[in-house]
Amino acid sequence: MPVVTRRLLPVVFALLMLAAAAPGAAAATAAYPIQTLGDRGADVRAIQGLLTHHRFAAPIDGIFATSTRDGVKAFQAARGLPVDGLVRDTTWAKLIVALGPGSTGQAVKVLQRELNEKRAAHLTVDGVYGAATRAAVVTFQQHMGMTAHGLVGPVTWRQLLWHYDYPAFNATSLCDYSVGNGRANWGTGAAIGHLEAAARGFAATGHGRVAVGDVGREHGGDIAGHATHKVGLDVDIRPIRDAGNQCTWGTNWRYASYDRAATRTLIKAIRAEAAGHLKLIYFNDPVLIREGLARWYSGHDDHLHVRYCEPYHPVATYRCG
Repeated sequence: MPVVTRRLLPVVFALLMLAAAAPGAAAATAAYPIQTLGDRGADVRAIQGLLTHHRFAAPIDGIFATSTRDGVKAFQAARGLPVDGLVRDTTWAKLIVALGPGSTGQAVKVLQRELNEKRAAHLTVDGVYGAATRAAVVTFQQHMGMTAHGLVGPVTWRQLLWHYDYPAFNATSLCDYSVGNGRANWGTGAAIGHLEAAARGFAATGHGRVAVGDVGREHGGDIAGHATHKVGLDVDIRPIRDAGNQCTWGTNWRYASYDRAATRTLIKAIRAEAAGHLKLIYFNDPVLIREGLARWYSGHDDHLHVRYCEPYHPVATYRCG
């Protein structure tokens, strides 16, 4: 890093800290994602990468297992924080670091991965804050209506970590089906992480890909045709067809094309990959309801409504337990 850049970054970081606390700052519209044991996805990888940056042991696999919780607790103890293993605002604020042109290392890799997963930046994850990374940061700041200075302080970190994630649709595990709302597939980092993990597990059974309908808008909020789907934790999924071609055609639990056994397998995969972070599954197949795998709700004959949850979510509807 050039000497001038090394000297300026702490000063710029302090100025950005003041901006974050100022009235009307961009961070006021976002909240760090609270992450706990059992979470998955992009934001868990961010925690793990930042722990590694601070020299606390954690695998960078996107799974908030006991090893990651232990790393979080050690970090909290070292920083004088409550040692609870939960990653919320106070812990995030200690984990993040100021970044800018010339920065290198694990924290830059965290930034690059987040930009790739949440804004399709297509950056090489090399841990070097070069021209391409700065350009992606500027683009993200513009996207969020922020001052596009190309430096990453607490406001940019908060907005990036808060920002919803988009599923990795691919030829092996996940596909998208439209119900008229376009690319309304955005969800929290944890929800998308749970969904992708379940889809990978289900794909191994040979019954085709998991077909995803609406999840939510990129920044949350109302979405046509849904009473919920506003906070990135509700996911619509087609039941499985006997031909395994649910990416092309839908079905209904009453139809001959419906494969109950494969749909049961799918629901079990969803439940297994989100243990402790699943609120409910609406689907009106009476057999699966009797088995305790789903609940009845009007209008859910032809799709599963999966609601993920977080133990400390501010809205009771999405709070686990």
